[in-house]
Amino acid sequence: MKSSRKVIPPQEAASGGLRRVLLLAGQLGVGGTEKQIFLLATGLARDGVEVDVVTLHSGGPYGDALERAGVPVHNAGFTALSTGITALPRNLLAAVRLVRLIRRLRPDVFHAFLYHAYVIGTPIAWLARVPVIVAGRRSLSLFKRLPHGIHALERLAVRLARHVVANAVVVAEDARRVEGLAPEKISVIYNGLPESAFLPVAPASITTDLPVVCCVANLMTYKGHRHLIEAMALLADRGTPCTLVLAGEGPERDALTPQAESLGVDLRLLGLRGDVQALVHRASVVVLASLQEGMSNAVMEAMAAGRPIVATAVGGTRELLNGRGLLVPPQDPRALADALERVLRDPRLGASLGGAARAWALDNLRVDSMIDRHLTLYRRLLEERCAR
Repeated sequence: MKSSRKVIPPQEAASGGLRRVLLLAGQLGVGGTEKQIFLLATGLARDGVEVDVVTLHSGGPYGDALERAGVPVHNAGFTALSTGITALPRNLLAAVRLVRLIRRLRPDVFHAFLYHAYVIGTPIAWLARVPVIVAGRRSLSLFKRLPHGIHALERLAVRLARHVVANAVVVAEDARRVEGLAPEKISVIYNGLPESAFLPVAPASITTDLPVVCCVANLMTYKGHRHLIEAMALLADRGTPCTLVLAGEGPERDALTPQAESLGVDLRLLGLRGDVQALVHRASVVVLASLQEGMSNAVMEAMAAGRPIVATAVGGTRELLNGRGLLVPPQDPRALADALERVLRDPRLGASLGGAARAWALDNLRVDSMIDRHLTLYRRLLEERCAR
């Protein structure tokens, strides 16, 4: 595991001072959690904390960005069990490498993000005797239909962890219910948005005479794009045709185009985009039709831009848009069409919702607030550990 920065000899943290943090993720591709890891790591580094980021199995664009920002990225080299009989010995070697890396870096805090990272990483960090271990819970329980062992592994991981951080109240409540966590063992820290998210940008160029409805989400089944296309067809039948713009990639792509064509929906599949803010500013309405969510970065970014938002009442989206957007049940194209129609036909309503969403985002979703809350938590947990 190579690092772009020479390891600095550690200083003892006897007084509870925070010296070094290690963040663990499965990979660093394009995604909401990966973006938050990038923002947290670079923010901690700016505040004088030594930061290392480790991936279980692969890097990605955010890994490259971290390296450019001077934050070293290490790959532990784990592999999927489905790769064959060599997977188990390779993963045992990867676990040994990760233990050695942790012992060499000697972090004060080890923070693992998402299920696989904290189920694998927490026991390893415990064996490596990291003073403070934090598990990052960022989604609702999606494994309840899988074998009971899945829950057993999760319960073991959170029991070994000193603390759990959730990115939404609903996620924290789910963790307390499913993993049996005591209230004092879990904190809620919302995702953070960079200051650039709150700045005005020129709208993207989209050639259409129709209102633009924009959805920023990976093209996955649980993001509900098929229900959204049905809602767009209902809108057209009611005399309010729109152009539907989808930014994202995924396995649903091939199914969405023929569905839109059969229903007569003007669909624009834009793929992965680096100008999401410009797309959001071009939209008449931003929409998210997910069947399930943790805390949606796409909704947060639309709030920061002051755009009217229609979304399904799932996960943390309910917290974000309570009184600041229109919420509808998941898998209900008619309700989705009704809400979109309300906003499109009442510009004053849209402006009011967008303004309220932006004001709340300014108060609660700034990246500096997210970083400060993590720093405060890390320092408190370290001081408590050193006092024992």
